[in-house]
Amino acid sequence: MARRLPPLRALEAFVRTVRLGSARAAADELGLSPSALSRRIGNLESFVGKRLFTRARQSMQLTDEGQAFYDAVSPQLEALARAVEAQSDNAALLRLHLGVLPLFGSQRLFPRLGELRRRHPLLHIDIDTGPHLEDRVGDTLDAAIILSRGPAPGLHAVRLDHNKVHAITSTGIAREVGAQPQAAALSKQTFLVHNELPESFVAWKEAVGLPELEPLAVDHFDSGQLMLEAAAQGLGIAIMHDDHLRRAADGRLARIFDIEVESPYSYWFVCKPAALDERPVRLFHDWLIDASL
Repeated sequence: MARRLPPLRALEAFVRTVRLGSARAAADELGLSPSALSRRIGNLESFVGKRLFTRARQSMQLTDEGQAFYDAVSPQLEALARAVEAQSDNAALLRLHLGVLPLFGSQRLFPRLGELRRRHPLLHIDIDTGPHLEDRVGDTLDAAIILSRGPAPGLHAVRLDHNKVHAITSTGIAREVGAQPQAAALSKQTFLVHNELPESFVAWKEAVGLPELEPLAVDHFDSGQLMLEAAAQGLGIAIMHDDHLRRAADGRLARIFDIEVESPYSYWFVCKPAALDERPVRLFHDWLIDASL
């Protein structure tokens, strides 16, 4: 006796909702109304005889049974997609043109790309680290990972993190400025600021209680990687995200002052909504969300 297969569209709606963490975002991705998405998930719940989500005030929270179901089903759906792809006579290389900031690429993306290649051997990525990544999405780029206060309207966007701003410098300069923010000491220093992230320095000065601080100089960079090296060489105090200091694991670097500063900027994955229908973009998008880089 043949086994009944679950409704695949309902499975897709379920998996998309879990991965995006939002029923509304999942409905937008699938081109469905929220009520249509809810009906598909309801059909799946009827099929498996379990409540996969709790619903309250238009929000959907995964139940324990729903989490167990997702953990069991998601890898099988990926395996099914790979099996069909491998057996297809039309199988060909899948090409993604991806814009990436160099520091995100070297610290967070490249160390994990081997996982993506093993999962999707046909997916190959052309990397572009040029300027104005967001503006080129949908033109020379299929998708991009950007650092932004918020992507432009009309783009499909997934926020990848929340960051703190740190002042990062050499261990020698850290000893020189001391453990507490003092205008007299900091006014003698050079600060290193990324061209596209000027509000980070403003936020940091306000958080340390010195909004009117005028340093000796402010040097501007278009590369986070070079900012870290300049800081390590004692050329100034780099205003950067905490994640960069942690991932650099460079003994020459130190953070000054134990003060929490919320960053105005976050990393985002962005693409045109229609690009999600293209398999290279969809594969990378889903892997990126699962990988939690």
